[in-house]
Amino acid sequence: MMAYGPCRIVAATLIIAIFFHKPCVAEIPPNYTFMHEATKAPKISFYDYIVVGGGLTGIPIATTLSQNYSVLLLERGGSPYGNPDITNSANFGNYFLDPSSDSPSELFMSEDGVGNARPRVLGGGTSINAGLYTRDDQKFFKEARLMDENLVNSSYEFVEKVMVFEPVVTEWQSAWKGAFMEAGVTPYNGFTYDYIIGTKVGGTTFDENGQRHTAADLLQYANPLGLSVFLHATVGKIVFKTKERTRPMAYGVVFEDASGNKHRAYLKGDQKGEIILSAGPLGSPQILMLSGIGPIDQLDAQQIKLVLNQPLVGQGMADNPLNAIFVPSPIPVGQSVVQVIGTQVGSQIEQVSSVNLVLGSPSDYQGFSYEMGGFVFSKVDGPFSTGELKLRSRNPTDIPSVKFNYFKDPRDLEKCVNGISTILKAIESKALSKFKYTNMTTQDILDINVKLPSYLPIHENTSLSLEQFCKDTVRTVWQFHGGCQIGKVVDDDYKVIGVDTLRVIDGSTLLNAPANLLMLGRYMGLTIQAQRLASDESESGLLFTS
Repeated sequence: MMAYGPCRIVAATLIIAIFFHKPCVAEIPPNYTFMHEATKAPKISFYDYIVVGGGLTGIPIATTLSQNYSVLLLERGGSPYGNPDITNSANFGNYFLDPSSDSPSELFMSEDGVGNARPRVLGGGTSINAGLYTRDDQKFFKEARLMDENLVNSSYEFVEKVMVFEPVVTEWQSAWKGAFMEAGVTPYNGFTYDYIIGTKVGGTTFDENGQRHTAADLLQYANPLGLSVFLHATVGKIVFKTKERTRPMAYGVVFEDASGNKHRAYLKGDQKGEIILSAGPLGSPQILMLSGIGPIDQLDAQQIKLVLNQPLVGQGMADNPLNAIFVPSPIPVGQSVVQVIGTQVGSQIEQVSSVNLVLGSPSDYQGFSYEMGGFVFSKVDGPFSTGELKLRSRNPTDIPSVKFNYFKDPRDLEKCVNGISTILKAIESKALSKFKYTNMTTQDILDINVKLPSYLPIHENTSLSLEQFCKDTVRTVWQFHGGCQIGKVVDDDYKVIGVDTLRVIDGSTLLNAPANLLMLGRYMGLTIQAQRLASDESESGLLFTS
């Protein structure tokens, strides 16, 4: 896929035409006339829809609804454009070393003792992740209640036209392709977006020039007259109407700009609009609780006025465990992010090269260098192990307490061991021999890895027991999910159960880590739009007949 020059959507005709032609891929900061700092937001404003969170679901939802309605999109972070640490693949991961309040990656430590990060930038995870793009399997569609296959496919295409590319596979990545095959991760499926068992070359959000394309690029689809985007806008709570109502009705949000000034945005008075939470697995349950929807004991502890006692908010939190192995190379490898993927039942294996994945110092590599080698890592599908999220305070900028309970379920540990075993077989393959020291055994490699920086205490037998290696070297792949699960906190249409005019649409609703929240955002944006248009037409028909 080739990169195109920058474009500006300025008229409704172009908005319509863009669905039939490949959109321009922005290589320089686009001129989004609808995007501003929250300090410029009016004190009070009114919209048909209010979307909280400018990430993987929030952007396609807001972009889609803007075609017919007025939409407010609130993002607590800044713009990804103009930041070379985000846009340039050579700088991948630099933001994980930045603990400042301006960092696009907000660092936190789970109660498990594992360091983690969540995005704080327009574009969400697509602005800080390793750029791998894949579609979901059939199991996901069932769990996410996505029943329209044609709408699923068109939603994928909506995303892929703008921000997904076929990678130029590096020599290091190609070697792992052969190594996976020798280790039994078969068949070879070539280049494909599909989630499929075997070895494949996946899509990437980095173009042939090494420039990252994020969900923010999808905003070029928006109707500039229907969308308002405010950056550095931190939502403190949703406000509800409860008097003379059998069910609470969400009708507005309170948010704060970077200067600490408060703003209020309300739904228009026709009671057809909605507030849509897309603030992620940490943000959405936190905002619900700050707004009075959640476990009553937590709300009482923080002196938050109860709107709805919903004990399942914050429950079912999960994070896909990741275990990485550094493989030193006797020859230069060149930098690469994830391109070749090995998928087996229970785990997925990926690799990067010349990337300081563990954020270690030069001495941590024990005489080797991350620039002369790469990391291969296994991430557990699912997982079965779950935990919970709790409020720390009433301050919306405080990261809530979260525990994922990695490997609590023994089935997850078994999947990890299988993934690591496959990696060790691949390391010994003929295909990888060029990038491996001749006299270095897999045991030597494990011994090097248990001495790399880790969040958790290392046991003496870690390198001899793969079970202990998994437990002691567990990391995150930033795919945490849960907290507002479908069927428990939201219904099949992602509407918050027991409340009117409020939905949650993001990873917090899902039972397993999704591969493609971008598609979900587009799918649900079109679904909400269709429901609204059908309601409007029905009312028009009734008025006409009367």
